[in-house]
Amino acid sequence: MNKTELIDHIARSADISKAAATRSLDALIGAVKTTLKKSGSVTLVGFGTFTVGKRAARTGRNPRTGEAIKIKSAKVPKFKPGKGLKDAVN
Repeated sequence: MNKTELIDHIARSADISKAAATRSLDALIGAVKTTLKKSGSVTLVGFGTFTVGKRAARTGRNPRTGEAIKIKSAKVPKFKPGKGLKDAVN
């Protein structure tokens, strides 16, 4: 399912226009991004939790030359599914 299909589903399920569903989905995504930028977490009970993790600096290899390169540490988004989502999938 892509974003357009998700918007269509939201509009049908909530009996709202596609424009309203688009604004709602964009607002949700924006809120999650903003919270994660501030190193916070977003918990949707029954669905899961979005958090920010840290990936340590490491040494990698350039695939073309085989030369060793340094890869900087980075913050990465993580998602841990909740019990409700796990149960729905299984």
